[in-house]
Amino acid sequence: MSQTRPRVALFVTCLVDLYRPSVGFAAIKLLEQAGCQVVVPEGQTCCGQPAYNSGDRATAIELARAVVDEFLAFDYVVAPSGSCAGMISHHFPGLFADDPHYRGKAEALAAKTHELISFLTDVRALTQVEARFDSIATYHDSCSGLRELGVKAQPRKLLGTVAGLALREMGDSELCCGFGGTFCVKYPDISTRMVGDKTKDITATGADTLLAGDLGCLLNMAGKLAREGSPVQVRHVAEVLAGVTEDVAPIGMVKG
Repeated sequence: MSQTRPRVALFVTCLVDLYRPSVGFAAIKLLEQAGCQVVVPEGQTCCGQPAYNSGDRATAIELARAVVDEFLAFDYVVAPSGSCAGMISHHFPGLFADDPHYRGKAEALAAKTHELISFLTDVRALTQVEARFDSIATYHDSCSGLRELGVKAQPRKLLGTVAGLALREMGDSELCCGFGGTFCVKYPDISTRMVGDKTKDITATGADTLLAGDLGCLLNMAGKLAREGSPVQVRHVAEVLAGVTEDVAPIGMVKG
């Protein structure tokens, strides 16, 4: 691992900020362990993906411009979400196709934006973590992380170094959970069917914990599992890798 300490800006994401701040703190812990100077820019807002997916290009551009201005000065930008990291790295430049000034800035930002776990393994060469989690877990590959960013082996590599953890693959870990951001709002019946198929695959593994790298997917699957009366616990992969599970209740549960 490089001896330099790059300045890394953490893009917290809206869902982490509003529903699961522990994921943000876990991300900071992991990044610091990987030798990074971590900054959480106070002026950050939504990446604009909901507006972008809904066809509201004007709002998406406005939000994207704010993100570019807030994050461009850092060595890297890291998000604990393949969805948000994919929006910044893959879609921001296209938003400014008619704006040469911001197009260049967006391309520069896109080039140094990464999903958390892939950044730790692929950029910072992290090969193991000092964490323990006594559980049989299964892992869901979120669509944006997998298909846009190639996040597949990286979380499994690090999870393999967590003491007490056994990873059991589900039948189709790459199958969409049905969340899809605004997709679940536009097509609720299809979304419900998709997440039902996903929870069947999860249950079939016999795992007691479900892990993934995108909070939207996790909230969707946790809700369905809870409605089915399933005992499966749901957690963001960063929480397990950072070793903070004793202090934070599973998603959808209140620590008593």
